[in-house]
Amino acid sequence: MFDGLFRKLNFSVDGVTVAKNISWAVIGKVVTLLGGFIVGVFVARYLGPEQYGLMSYVISFVAIFQALANFGLDNIEIREEAKNRDERDAIIGTAFVLKLIFAVVTILLIAIIVNFSETDVFTRWMILLYSLSIICNSFFVARNYFTAIVWNEYVVKSEISRTVIGIVIKVVLLLLHSNLVWFIAACMFDYVLLAAGYCLSYSKKIAPIRLWRFERKWARFLVKQSFPLMLTSAAVIIYQRIDQLMIKNMLDDASLGQFSVANRFVEVLVFVPVMICQTVAPVLVSKRREDEVAYKNMSQFFMNIVVWISIVISLITSLLSYFIVVWTFGEVYIPAVSVLQILAFKTVTVALSNTAGQLLIIEGLQNYAVIRDILGCVVCVVLNYLLIPTLGVIGSAIVTILSNFVAGYVSDIIIPKYRHLFRMQTKAIFLGWKSMLRFSKIR
Repeated sequence: MFDGLFRKLNFSVDGVTVAKNISWAVIGKVVTLLGGFIVGVFVARYLGPEQYGLMSYVISFVAIFQALANFGLDNIEIREEAKNRDERDAIIGTAFVLKLIFAVVTILLIAIIVNFSETDVFTRWMILLYSLSIICNSFFVARNYFTAIVWNEYVVKSEISRTVIGIVIKVVLLLLHSNLVWFIAACMFDYVLLAAGYCLSYSKKIAPIRLWRFERKWARFLVKQSFPLMLTSAAVIIYQRIDQLMIKNMLDDASLGQFSVANRFVEVLVFVPVMICQTVAPVLVSKRREDEVAYKNMSQFFMNIVVWISIVISLITSLLSYFIVVWTFGEVYIPAVSVLQILAFKTVTVALSNTAGQLLIIEGLQNYAVIRDILGCVVCVVLNYLLIPTLGVIGSAIVTILSNFVAGYVSDIIIPKYRHLFRMQTKAIFLGWKSMLRFSKIR
């Protein structure tokens, strides 16, 4: 159905591949987000701002350590699998073992830190419970292979299955009037379901998992290549999540609950640029090997489209933020409206950052990426420290936009190797709207 539709629209071969996979990803995400979002609304209403804020704190605390467990391996794994199809089992098996080792180390580190940093025993145990989800991320190497071969269909089916089962579990918990512990456990179990789905899809459509094998040469290569990205990911996660930790500690759980509601909408929005970037990246890898000029043209076109789709989405969301919040989470979350009006534009900054980020990985320039995100991290921590006491969650929303903008755009003019990306981003901001008029001519 997709092939026929896109050919009738005169899409090129690459255009059909990209558009079809984007369509699958959109279908999967729409189902996942709509199902998860609706249940999330009822969970937030049931728990109230304070308990919902505490749950968000637990998730954010663990997320900060997630970068260590991933070690920046995902993008490198996808790149190498796209380039070396015959080394599939060795790359996947090696990445799996590495991520499993890093996951265990990360969980032990979390246990040590919460033992000294968290005075509330309940919060401490909730963090430890949710941290078990990190183990499941090791199995996401199966998903990465589907991404590498630009075959999103089975990833989507796994995610839809996880969503349906997860919704049923959370609805049962709501009907049973369960306490916060069970909802955090359910969030952790979502990762178990997702890992199982990816592995099942891989076994049925690609090859048995028992063929995965660990090779030292690939381990050395992957660790060396991914280490700069691990530092980058750590900085990114810190400046993406540290605000929620600072809000809880500088204000209260209820304020964090309001911020988290607005941020939940934004997490839905930023999926669009992230999904397009991940889908197009393998095609760009192949295009660069074939024709450097065609690669540059396609890269600019790709960046233009992603940035301007994000601008349109951000404007619409900001304008409709009052109705979006009140009609979903209810009047108790009205303070989240003003936060959402600002946070909606995070989608644009993510688009600028992610498109450039994918290109620098493809071009082998990821060693300098950590500078971008360290700058963003510094801006985030310093400005949050200054603005949260005076402006509250509004201040944190403003800082979110500024820190993302600095990390994903301004820093590219500071780093000499990235100045060509800065020029591309600037062109995308001011002239990218023209590409929206010829979207069907992807080359």
